[in-house]
Amino acid sequence: MGHRSGTRPLAVAAALALGLMLGGCFTQTYQRGYVLADGALEQIPLGAPQEQVLISLGTPSTVATVSGEVFYYISARTEQTSFLPEKVVDQRVVAVYFDKNRRVERIANYGLQDGKIFDYISRKTPTSGQELSYLTYVFKVFGGK
Repeated sequence: MGHRSGTRPLAVAAALALGLMLGGCFTQTYQRGYVLADGALEQIPLGAPQEQVLISLGTPSTVATVSGEVFYYISARTEQTSFLPEKVVDQRVVAVYFDKNRRVERIANYGLQDGKIFDYISRKTPTSGQELSYLTYVFKVFGGK
């Protein structure tokens, strides 16, 4: 009985040492900014009042008036492997556009695809204008590039 209890701590120590050697390269994922809940965008139909957006999505990261009011929800998913610097692996800007009556006119879910800003809902790339300038700025600042 004494013999078994003597080898057990040794086995645990060996397993820990092996785990540390194998785990030398570990990757951690972090979520920064707004966290979009699964299915949250589906709860906001076109024509929904601004209050419904606030209830479903919460307070926006920022609000702008481009051509009407826009709520922006900004998030980034980053990864850090061992002691290397953190890098952005996915970045999103959910934009909810309102008409003059403060009802949802359009929703966009912007991310980067092939280095360009891309709306994953309309499947289009914004090409010009004040909003593209703003989105470029947001992706640059929050993406750390």
